[in-house]
Amino acid sequence: MDSKKPFLIAIQPSGLQFEQVAGLSVMQSGLRAGIRLPNSCRNGTCRTCMCKLFTGEITYQIEWPGLTREEKAEGWILPCVAEAQSDLVLDVPAAVDLKA
Repeated sequence: MDSKKPFLIAIQPSGLQFEQVAGLSVMQSGLRAGIRLPNSCRNGTCRTCMCKLFTGEITYQIEWPGLTREEKAEGWILPCVAEAQSDLVLDVPAAVDLKA
């Protein structure tokens, strides 16, 4: 039995939260929970979903997402191709609660 808790993803400044679903991206996990993050291509190239990672660790589902080394170093991520590896706090002012 797997007793590991799913990682919690908190969205600022709205305070919305959802759980990372294993095998899905942060964006897909949010949509499954009724929370839409800005998106377009969903493959790591258009940068529409680019947001700031305040705290936490992610891994990418693709080898090199559309971010520069400098952007990565500054904490920018692409949630359409990222998976949480810990609880996350993200700055996504345009997040929408689809359940509201």
